[in-house]
Amino acid sequence: MNQWMIFAVGFLAQLLFSARLISQWFLSEKSKKVETPVLFWKLSLLASILLFTYGYLREDLAIMLGQFLIYGVYWRNLRIQNEWKNRSFIFKLLVVVFPVLIIAYIAIFGRLDWKDLVKGENIALWMIALGIVGQLVYTCRFFYQWYYAEKYHESILPTGFWILSLMGSSLLLTYGIFRKDPVLMSAHFFGGIIYMRDLYLSRKTEVEVKP
Repeated sequence: MNQWMIFAVGFLAQLLFSARLISQWFLSEKSKKVETPVLFWKLSLLASILLFTYGYLREDLAIMLGQFLIYGVYWRNLRIQNEWKNRSFIFKLLVVVFPVLIIAYIAIFGRLDWKDLVKGENIALWMIALGIVGQLVYTCRFFYQWYYAEKYHESILPTGFWILSLMGSSLLLTYGIFRKDPVLMSAHFFGGIIYMRDLYLSRKTEVEVKP
């Protein structure tokens, strides 16, 4: 596939991820506290499918690993918000069936040599390690958020989520620079700005509610 077409898939995924952040940011600015709209999780699911596809086309283990690990957490948050049952049949079908089709395609028709992803032949081994560490830190933010949401039975984004977001995003921005990946560089540069703002709002809210 043409390199520019591959980048187009990645930029489309990041456009959806950016849209979720912007919607969350605007809502938070309006209420002066961190909010978590339903749209945040809907866009997360769709963008995750596209970014996994982008990672496969780029032969990037770090990207694929992150999206594979986090997909179920997005879905679970829609359930916690009692919004999954209200989604359209087409949306549910896309969320459930499309990932299965992607995996089936990779298993049957995929030409990628999976051993190359970890042997360091396509990418330097230290760079693979940097990408995986960054992706794990970035992904852990949603597992932390999931634990928090299950504990309090509310789909919210706590302060720890934004701290992990900023840490993971910084590592992935560095990884994107070394990989010369415009999708990762643009996403994590602008994402980092929003993470810092939400971290400020989250800490400010915590201070205000303390007795």
